[in-house]
Amino acid sequence: MTAPTSLTSTAAFDSPAAQRAGFDPTRLAALARAEREHYVAAHPRSAALATRDAAHWLFGVPLHWMNDWSTPFALHVASAQGCRVSDVDGHDRVDFCLGDTGAMFGHAHPAVVAAVSAQVARGCTTMLASADSAWVGEELARRFGLPQWQAAMSASDANRFVLRWIRAATGRRRLLVFNGCYHGTVDDVFVDLVDGRPRQRDSLLGQVHELTDTTSVVEFNDLDALERELARGDVACVLAEPVMTNIGMVLPAPGYWEAAQQLLRRHGAMLVLDETHTLSSGPGGYAREHGLQPDALVLGKPIGGGVPCAVYGFSAELAERAMRAKREAPPGHSGIGTTLTANMLALAAMRATLGEVATDAAYARMLAIAQRVADGLRDAIARQRLPWCVTQVGARCEFQFTPQPPRNGSEADAALDGQLEQLIHLALLNRGVLITPFHNMLLACPDTREGDVAQLLAAFTDVLGALRG
Repeated sequence: MTAPTSLTSTAAFDSPAAQRAGFDPTRLAALARAEREHYVAAHPRSAALATRDAAHWLFGVPLHWMNDWSTPFALHVASAQGCRVSDVDGHDRVDFCLGDTGAMFGHAHPAVVAAVSAQVARGCTTMLASADSAWVGEELARRFGLPQWQAAMSASDANRFVLRWIRAATGRRRLLVFNGCYHGTVDDVFVDLVDGRPRQRDSLLGQVHELTDTTSVVEFNDLDALERELARGDVACVLAEPVMTNIGMVLPAPGYWEAAQQLLRRHGAMLVLDETHTLSSGPGGYAREHGLQPDALVLGKPIGGGVPCAVYGFSAELAERAMRAKREAPPGHSGIGTTLTANMLALAAMRATLGEVATDAAYARMLAIAQRVADGLRDAIARQRLPWCVTQVGARCEFQFTPQPPRNGSEADAALDGQLEQLIHLALLNRGVLITPFHNMLLACPDTREGDVAQLLAAFTDVLGALRG
């Protein structure tokens, strides 16, 4: 998602979502100009740093995604602790973005800080197993119900590795994804349905292989379409989030995953669930909470309390087939793994997160707070009589510009409005609240307090009033 360049023009807000809400485009453009002017005036040190950044960082930021925020120039952070972020200009904000899930359990949790500080003093990376690896493996198996695991540096890497393992184990090449994708950046997944036909995403840079040769795409919640593709007999696996979160939140229809799993087993394809975002559902993730039985499971950024790391787990059957494929392959690089994978720092962070942070008690608090957030958002939307809904998965919720939760990626995409989203996000930021810059997603962490929820809802109510006029 790229920040709209015409955020202050009237034409930018003459959109279907704004029209359905009854917003006046001229008023929205004026509000956008006022919010941008407020931000510029309040952040001189961020502005100065942004100017210096521009001389040496591509697009003026260390990662071009940092331009996807709604701000006129990048907000520069001084510190982040718990559910609060402080910027270099001295503004303190309550954080419902939480690093787009990387800090799902809060920033700089004392247990993680102590563990990584101690580990740094003992060394970070040796390409050898560490004293924490046995404990972490046992805990992953206990929590998530899969017996065999491997580590990676990110969920995207983990998914790349899983695809290699499964293609090697099954002898099949084809991947099946749902329209609207999932949250990571594995090359193979960027195939969309356009007018009902699969098409490689136009926005991809440097893509040299035609992805539709080995990737199929269907709509989420469409069992007939899923069965048609599986019947080809060449699908190695379905790679999905159990709840779509990358196109706007899309929940599975009742009974969908149960029926989908039966189809996968019938046609000899495997199910890979990426739970990086849906780990918000409970201590064992969405699959454990809802009785799903994936062949492989991926867990990314939150598993290390903010330290870059990921893991992926296999069923006993898939693990045996994968290890057999490796043993029978010629010697040489498998294409799986990196030098920093499973480093001692990451394992220490995982042990602290799983053992002391992502506890049952922490989840109970997160889920209760998230329910208050979702209910408060619904109430504010209803009082303004807006045709919007709020969708929730555990500690994660999202308000969407449609009366009913979308049923698939196409419906979710149709409800998106980049200009309106960016205006709302900037207005909330100016009122002391951060939400995820990609659509309208919010997370509650164990440190989120009732006062933080009250601040969010007061800011949200004020912004809706300003939009409505």
